[in-house]
Amino acid sequence: MNYSRRIARALFGLLLFGTGSCCNIQANVGLAPWEAFSMGVGARLGLSFGTVLAGSGLVILAVDLLLREKIGLGTLLDIACIGPIADLLRASGAIPVMTSFPSGVAMLLTGQLLIAVGSYFYIGAGLSCGPRDALMVALCKRFPRTPVGMIRFFIEGGALLTGWLCGAKIGVGTVVAVFGISFILQAVFSLLRFDVSTIEHEDLLATARNLWSPKAPR
Repeated sequence: MNYSRRIARALFGLLLFGTGSCCNIQANVGLAPWEAFSMGVGARLGLSFGTVLAGSGLVILAVDLLLREKIGLGTLLDIACIGPIADLLRASGAIPVMTSFPSGVAMLLTGQLLIAVGSYFYIGAGLSCGPRDALMVALCKRFPRTPVGMIRFFIEGGALLTGWLCGAKIGVGTVVAVFGISFILQAVFSLLRFDVSTIEHEDLLATARNLWSPKAPR
């Protein structure tokens, strides 16, 4: 796949991901860990969801670099796209806030599905993962005897606790987001016959080098 298609694929996936995040917020039945963090901190600091998500992504990116984890174009696109897309959709009113529990659950499940499909496109581009996933990978390398699930739990648990302490809404949607996304991801990836272990991600330096090469497919 040439770079134009790979970048377009990543951007499309991030568009779906940002839309899914907006759906999760507008569902109004409880927030996922990083959404709770961004909404809670944003409320305390007077900043938008997207601003906090992007800002925290940059901070985590710096930690990833210190831990010598692979950073790619996809990492930067993740920081630049997901939060602003969610902010834009919320500001436009394109996705309204749900006012009943059934409609909220339906909106939440729609958001989770969009995130799963978005992940399929985004990860499949092979341009490296977002800063939070890169942090998880880096910590797994530093603590090889610690199960990946436990590392993920502490990362997302810390984000969720911070968001809750800042006043973010925690509820049924939080439980669905924490435990349901793994099943939805698995179902989507199985349906699309997508095996993440077959994807070879490249770092930013390799992408730049290949783009400058006269033989690189554009």
